[in-house]
Amino acid sequence: LQHVQCLKKCSGREMRAEALMITFDDNRINSDKKKIYLVKRISRSYTIWNFVPKNLFEQFRRIANFYFLIIFLVQLMIDTPTSPVTSGLPLIFVITVTAIKQGYEDWLRHNADNEVNGAPVFVVRSGSLVQTRSKNIRVGDIVRVAKDETFPADLVLLSSDRADGTCHITTASLDGETNLKVCVCTHLESLQAVVECQQPEADLSYRVTYVSQSCSTIHLSLCLFCVCSCVRPLGPENLLLRGARLKNTKEIFGVAVYTGMESKMALNYKCKSQKRSAVEKSMNTFLIIYLGILLFEAILSTILKYAWQAEDKWDEPFYNQKTEQERNSSPILKFISDFLAFLVLYNFIIPISLYVTVEMQKFLGSFFIGWDLDLYHEESDEKAQVNTSDLNEELGQVEYVFTDKTGTLTENEMQFRECSINGTKYREVNGKLLPSQTSIAIGEELLFLKAVSLCHTVQISYDQPDCLVGGGDPFSHVNGFSSNHMEYYASSPDEKALVEAAKRLQPKKNLPPIRCAPVYSVKSEVPFCSLRYKLLHVLEFDADRRRMSVILQTPSGNTMLLRSVFLVNGLRTLVVACRHFSPEEYIEVDRRLNSARTALQQREERLQEAFSYIEKDLQLLGATGVEDKLQDKVQETIEALRLAGIKVWVLTGDKHETAVSVSLSCGHFHRTMNILELLQQRSDNECAEQLGRLARRIKEDHVIQHGLVVDGASLSLALREHEKLFMEVCKNCSAVLCCRMAPLQKAKVVRLLKTSPEKPITLAIGDGANDVSMIQEAHVGIGIMGKEGRQAVRNSDYAIARFKFLAKLLLVHGHFYYIRIATLVQYFFYKNVCFITPQFLYQFFCLFSQQTLYDSVYLTLYNICFTSLPILVYSLFEQLVHPHVLQNKPGLYRDISKNALLSFRPFLYWTLLGFSHAFVFFFGSYILMGEDTTLMGNGQMFGNWTFGTLIFTVMVITVTLKLALETHFWTWMNHFVTWGSIAFYFIFSLFYGGIIWPFLHTQDMYFVFVQLLSSGSAWFAIIIIVITCLFPDVVKKVFYRHLQPTSTEKSQVTDELMGGSESGGRI
Repeated sequence: LQHVQCLKKCSGREMRAEALMITFDDNRINSDKKKIYLVKRISRSYTIWNFVPKNLFEQFRRIANFYFLIIFLVQLMIDTPTSPVTSGLPLIFVITVTAIKQGYEDWLRHNADNEVNGAPVFVVRSGSLVQTRSKNIRVGDIVRVAKDETFPADLVLLSSDRADGTCHITTASLDGETNLKVCVCTHLESLQAVVECQQPEADLSYRVTYVSQSCSTIHLSLCLFCVCSCVRPLGPENLLLRGARLKNTKEIFGVAVYTGMESKMALNYKCKSQKRSAVEKSMNTFLIIYLGILLFEAILSTILKYAWQAEDKWDEPFYNQKTEQERNSSPILKFISDFLAFLVLYNFIIPISLYVTVEMQKFLGSFFIGWDLDLYHEESDEKAQVNTSDLNEELGQVEYVFTDKTGTLTENEMQFRECSINGTKYREVNGKLLPSQTSIAIGEELLFLKAVSLCHTVQISYDQPDCLVGGGDPFSHVNGFSSNHMEYYASSPDEKALVEAAKRLQPKKNLPPIRCAPVYSVKSEVPFCSLRYKLLHVLEFDADRRRMSVILQTPSGNTMLLRSVFLVNGLRTLVVACRHFSPEEYIEVDRRLNSARTALQQREERLQEAFSYIEKDLQLLGATGVEDKLQDKVQETIEALRLAGIKVWVLTGDKHETAVSVSLSCGHFHRTMNILELLQQRSDNECAEQLGRLARRIKEDHVIQHGLVVDGASLSLALREHEKLFMEVCKNCSAVLCCRMAPLQKAKVVRLLKTSPEKPITLAIGDGANDVSMIQEAHVGIGIMGKEGRQAVRNSDYAIARFKFLAKLLLVHGHFYYIRIATLVQYFFYKNVCFITPQFLYQFFCLFSQQTLYDSVYLTLYNICFTSLPILVYSLFEQLVHPHVLQNKPGLYRDISKNALLSFRPFLYWTLLGFSHAFVFFFGSYILMGEDTTLMGNGQMFGNWTFGTLIFTVMVITVTLKLALETHFWTWMNHFVTWGSIAFYFIFSLFYGGIIWPFLHTQDMYFVFVQLLSSGSAWFAIIIIVITCLFPDVVKKVFYRHLQPTSTEKSQVTDELMGGSESGGRI
C-alpha cells in the first residue's frame, strides 16, 4: 500500500474555490513527496539559532535595558565622570541572568513539544506496516490507530475491525463533548483512489467532499455517485479529526488528508505571543516618568553650569586653566558633551538592577507554587506546575475567569441520582430502588426499568478478544452475558449512566435484574425466562425534538416504541414513555421512515414529519435524574471567586441544555437568578432586537441578579455589528454561559473582554485541546491535568490538577506575589531617588563641575550588593496576612485589584518619600560639616570623600530600615539579610578603604571610612538623620492604621489576636 502525491488545482466551480486533491494507491511509489509535519513547535518561543538575537530584542524592548545600553555607549565614546564599568557591568549581569532564566523555561517547553512530535505511530509504507514518529506523517499516508489512541492527523476512515465498518470516537478535546460519536468507513473496491477536499479551514463542522476511484476528470459536486461506484461522497461521519480518541474499536485504518498545522485542531490554535504583566507595564510607565526627571535634572544642571560660568572668575579660575583645545572647541558640542556627562552622572536614578531582581524574584518565587502541598492532587499524583514565571503577580489581578465545562468543572462522569415511576419518587440505596412513599405495582417498576434498559444506543465492549469482531454473537457468553467483563460506550453520557444504573439497580422486591446489551440485538431478562428484542428503527436525537426513540419487536412479535425526552431541571432529566403498534400501524410507520430517509430533497423536513407522526399518543412511564458529576469543591471555588470580585464565564462546546444544567449544579447560575437567553439567532436584525430586549429587561429588573446564556451562532452575529450592545448586556450580568463554542470563538470572547475600554485582567482555564486558543489569548492561561490529553497543560502558563486549586492559586499565591512585587518596584525607585538626589544637590556646591559625590565602587555596588538582598528576600517571603485568612476572606482580594498598589497615588508617595529622605541625608550632613569640618579629635579636617561617605552610610542604613518597617512577616532569613547587609557594608568599607589595593590606579577612599567611624560627631549625625527620616513614617503608619484601616489591616489585627502565624512572626 502506498500513497503518491499531494497537489492543488482549481475546481472550476463558480466560486473558483481552490481544492486539495490527495491521491493514494497500492502500486506506485513516489520518493519525491513533500514531507508535512504533524506537530510543529506550538509552545516554545526560541530555537537554537534565534535564541540570542530574539532574546536580546525582547530584553532591549524594556526601557531600562535600552536606556542603560545607550548610557554605556556614551561612556565609551566621551569623557564622563564615571567609568563605563558602572553601567556596563550591571547591564551585562541583568541581560545574562534574564537570558538564562528564559532559556531554561523555553527548554522545558521544548522538551514537552518533543514528546508530542516523537509519539510513535504506525503507517503503511511499501506494502508493510512500519512504525514512525508522528511528525513524519505525510498527506496521503495510510495510518493505523488502535483502541484508546488519539488520531495523529485528520484522517478519512478507510476500514475498521468492526463487522459493520464503523468505529466510535470521543471528541472531548475538540468540542468538550464526552459522548461517543459513530464514524463509518468508505467502501472502496481497491486502494487506488483520489480524495478531493477543500483547503484547510478552522471550522470543525467538516463540509462534504468525495473520494473518486476514477483518475479521469473529477467534478466538485454534492451529488452522490454511489450507484456507479466511481465517486463516493464523504461527510463528517467519514472524518476522524486529530485530537479525537478511538473507542470501542480494536483498530482502524485511515488516510491522512490534513496534517501538521493544517489539521483542524492546529488551525484552531492561536499563535503563541509574549505575555507581559500589568506590573511590567506599570514599571515601564514609571521608568518613563523617572527618565523625564533625569532629563530635567541633566538639562537644568547643564544650563546652571553655563549660567554660573558666565562670570569670568568662575569660567576659568586661576587654579583650573583651560587648554587650547578647550578654548577652541564648539560651544554646541561642548553643551552636548556636558549634557551627556550630567546624564551619565545621574543615570542611576533609573534602576537597572530592578529588572534582574524582578526576574530572580519571579523565578525563585514560582517554586512555591510547585511546593505547595495544598495544590497537590494525591489521586493523580499531580502537583501544580509553572510553565512561565513572568506572570506570577498577574494572578493577584484577575477580574474575569473564563472556564471550560467538561473536564474542568466536571469529572466527565454521569451519575444516576433518582427517578420517578408513575408519580412515585425513587432513590438508589445500596444498589436498590427505594420509593419515597408506598410502592406501586411491581409490573410498573419492571416496565420502567425495561424501557430504560432498551431505549438507548449503548455499545458494549468485552475484555475477551474478538468477541464482537466478525459479527460474533454478544450473547454467546454464559447465559448470554459476561457482565463482569462488560464496558459500556454511548453516544450520550446520560444513556451510559442510565444503562449502568439499570444493570446495577433492582426494585425493592427481590426480583431478578434487567440486563442491557447492544442495540442491534437487545436482550432483557425477566423471571424464569430470557427475552430478546429485535431493534427495528432508531429515531436519532436532535436539538429541535430534544428526544430519541427506538422501535422494537417484542419476543411475542408485537411492536413497541420507547422514547426518551431530554429536559432540564437542575439534574439532567429524561422522560421515558412507550407506545404499542398494531401490525398495520407499524407497516405505515416503516413506510414513512424509509421514504423520508431515502428522499433526495427536503430529507430533514420529511424526517421531522415522520418523527412527529410516530412520537405521539405515548404512555408516560416515568422520568430519570442524572447528574454530571462535578469536581470536588467546584461550587465553593466559584463562590469564593465571586466574593473576591471576579466574574466567572463558562465557555463550552457542549449543548445548551447540558451547559445550563451544569451551571446550575455548580453554582455558576443561582436558583434565584434571572436567566436571559440569546439563542438560535438567525439574522443581524433578529439578534439586535433580542439584545435590545435583554438590555431593557436588565434595566427594569436591576435589583435582581441576571445570568446570560448565548450560543456560538448567536455570538457570531452579536460580535459582527452589535459588539457594544452585547458587551453592555454581558457586563450587567453576574454570570455568563456561552455554549456550542468553537475553539477560536472562545479566544474571540476572551479578546473581546481583554480589549474593552476597562482593560480587565483575564484568566482562562481548561483541560482540552479546544481550550488552547482561549488559554493563549487570556492574560493568564491555566491548564487542567485532566483526561483530555496534555495540550492545554503544555500551552498554559500554569497547570493544576483540579479546578478547586484555582481559589488558593489566586486568593493566596496571587495576593502574595502581587504585594511582594508591587512593594519591590516602589521600593527600588524610592532607594534610587535617595541614592542619586544628593548627587544632584551636590552639584550646587561644586559649581556643576560634574564631581561625583560617591566613589565609583559605591556607585556600582549600591544596587548590586548593599541593598539588593533584603528586598529580594522580602519579595520571596512577605505575607501581609496568614494564607488561611486570605482563603476564608476572599474579599481581601479586592484590596489589591485594579493594580491598586502600583497606581499613581502610591507611586507619588514613594517618590516624594525618596526625595524628602534624600534632602534630609544631604542637608543633615551638610549642616553638621558645613561650618566646622574639624570633627577629628586631633583637629584633622574632613574632605569631600568623607562627606559623600557619610551621606552614603546614612542612606544604606535608612533604606534598609525602611524596608524593615514595611516587613510584616519575619523569618530568620529576613533578619539575616537585613542586619547582615548593614554589617556587610561596614565590613566591606573597612577593607576597601583600609588596605592599599595594587590594581587600583587611584585610591581616594584610603582610610576615609576609618576616620569617619572614629568621629563621635559622625556617629551622632548618623543616628539623628536616620531617626529624622523614619520617625514621620512610623507616625503615619500608626495614624492610618488606627483611624483609616484597610480590610487587610483589620484582618492583620484579627490574625494576631488568633495567634498569628505558625512560623515566623508579624509586626
